[in-house]
Amino acid sequence: MSRFFSRISTCMQTRHRSSAKTLFQPQTMAAVPLQKETKPGLYHAPPEVRGMISLDREAFAREITVPALRVPTRVLNKVVKSLKKATIKRPGVARVVQEGEPCSSDGGDFRLVLLDPLRMSSPSSFTEEEAEALRSLDVPEELQNHEMRLTYDNLKTEEVLEAVLPQGQEITSGFSRIGHIVHMNLRDHQLPFKNLIGQVIMDKNPGVTCVVNKTNIIDSTYRNFKMEVLAGEEDMVTKVKENGVTYEFDFSRVYWNSRLSTEHMRVVDQTKPGDIVLDVFAGVGPFAIPAARAGATVLANDLNPESHRWLKHNVKLNKVEKSVRTFNLDGRAFIQGPVRQELPALLKGKANIHVVMNLPALALEFLDAFRGLLNKELSCDTNLPIVHCYGFSKDDDPQKDVEVRASSSLGFCLEGRSSVQFVRNVAPNKEMMCVRFTVPKEVLFNTDDEQTDPIEEPASKRQKCGETSH
Repeated sequence: MSRFFSRISTCMQTRHRSSAKTLFQPQTMAAVPLQKETKPGLYHAPPEVRGMISLDREAFAREITVPALRVPTRVLNKVVKSLKKATIKRPGVARVVQEGEPCSSDGGDFRLVLLDPLRMSSPSSFTEEEAEALRSLDVPEELQNHEMRLTYDNLKTEEVLEAVLPQGQEITSGFSRIGHIVHMNLRDHQLPFKNLIGQVIMDKNPGVTCVVNKTNIIDSTYRNFKMEVLAGEEDMVTKVKENGVTYEFDFSRVYWNSRLSTEHMRVVDQTKPGDIVLDVFAGVGPFAIPAARAGATVLANDLNPESHRWLKHNVKLNKVEKSVRTFNLDGRAFIQGPVRQELPALLKGKANIHVVMNLPALALEFLDAFRGLLNKELSCDTNLPIVHCYGFSKDDDPQKDVEVRASSSLGFCLEGRSSVQFVRNVAPNKEMMCVRFTVPKEVLFNTDDEQTDPIEEPASKRQKCGETSH
């Protein structure tokens, strides 16, 4: 094995000679942003709601004036269609209201089409296309004022929060929706208003019945985090549909990240019917089950007993029991146990072998489990396992950083033999990456006669290396 470390030393020296940075485009995420309006707002909250801790919906009501167009009912539908970009757009506010006075000329009546006050200040605000449509329908381009009452129900989430939080404090935030649960990461200045924020989020998002806030960092063993309920019922068993697959799980006891749906499919799309997928940190199955549905045979493992329980449940729920075998082992024990036992036969076949290692906080450290995994070299050059291993990086060059760390763990230089994919930005200066490579023969096969047993890690290290998919 000493020559492995000689090669890895050479590989690591090249890290500091590389000055080129790779530019990455982040994926579309499943989080829902709360963005401030950049234009002057239609709604100006009463000053007394500033600093409100307990939500009083009635206090947000306000009388406002908006421009309106008086339109005969006989052409109403055509006018509304022609002015769809000019009409008011506000939750719970109708674009058309009763005008009230009958039309004496034809016995019909009129309606008022409410217009967007941020765009329509005078008849000249109509585009030429809109003005031409009104002329063709014999509708005068004359605006009148309409008094209306905006209530809490008509307000957007950001409007409520901007009105309540102290002036100058950031209200832009985001959340992830997991079935009926919304998960938030509130900042310190938002915590005094946490219950109000939770109630507003629940009010403004139909189907949400529970809002939670993460209270500490993710647990290092089972990858779940402590949370507090901000609003709604404490019902943590939820159902999620992702990429056509249904998952059920207890969100308080397993790890689930809605932002990874695109990444799950990116990797699954690289498998073909008949391929083998070895999922080392399977969680509740977001890689394993879609791969099985796509025709792969899957060995899926997770250390967290709750994740393993819900993994088995979701395998049955999606009717892929014949294609998925599940295990409740430490990741290293899974590689050096079931994977080691299955590999000799798998390497003789024609199916591609994919190893998914989605535990970005620790997965790179587990790559050493492949060193000398098999003690007898087989006549196989083209069917070696393809690894998809995830890691976090705070380095200026995350692509190189992850490649070098993978090389160090393997004891083999991967320069020129791997590709690194940007997955998502986790925090400022912290990125999640995926390094993809074929396990080299020099790593997988043990050529040292004395070393025939799996590499043992100290008990302290095994204890911290728990896992659930991230």
